[in-house]
Amino acid sequence: MSTPDERAAVFLQLITYLRVALTPVVMGMVLARDPASWVAFTAALLFAFAAATDFFDGRLARRWKQTSTLGSFLDTTADKLLVSGVLLALVEVGRVSAWIAFVIVGRELLIMGLRSAVSASDGIVVTPSMWGKWKATVQFVAITIAIWRPAVRIGDWYLDQWLMAGAAAITIVSAVQYLLRFVTVLSRRDPAEPGQADPAEPGRADPSAPGR
Repeated sequence: MSTPDERAAVFLQLITYLRVALTPVVMGMVLARDPASWVAFTAALLFAFAAATDFFDGRLARRWKQTSTLGSFLDTTADKLLVSGVLLALVEVGRVSAWIAFVIVGRELLIMGLRSAVSASDGIVVTPSMWGKWKATVQFVAITIAIWRPAVRIGDWYLDQWLMAGAAAITIVSAVQYLLRFVTVLSRRDPAEPGQADPAEPGRADPSAPGR
């Protein structure tokens, strides 16, 4: 008989795996270029559902005290796969600029690389910021609308094109803000005690904290 904690951990892992499993499904529906409007709308709903699971599993993990380094890694990886995979499909069908996809995916690779390298060597974790949370939310909304692409134009662009441009802008701002905080945390580290976390330093925190 499994304990409540074990059942909670399994449930949270299933949510993460579901997000990963939905990625190729949404990609396939986008790449099918089916002219039927219900196909694009269904793909958008599936993506929105997958994105929503990111919010709920994070809240449930903290509520059930199931946060862990492995859980944080799996959750973050699932998010990146979802966003990157669907963005690639949207670029292929001409819904998203390759440059915007490069900015969004490039930012994720840069920050993940820096975070992993520094955490592994010095045990330093730069805490997530509100910019990271806004970035994730705007990206999810923009991608959902880009999949659906309602016939709403503002000037020469569709609504989703404006949202994508906004998502790229917020992504750049969040990357710059993260890098500045990253440099600040490193500059405050005592060089005589590498790997020691200063309890007064707000930049060192639980890696399972929410936000990107």
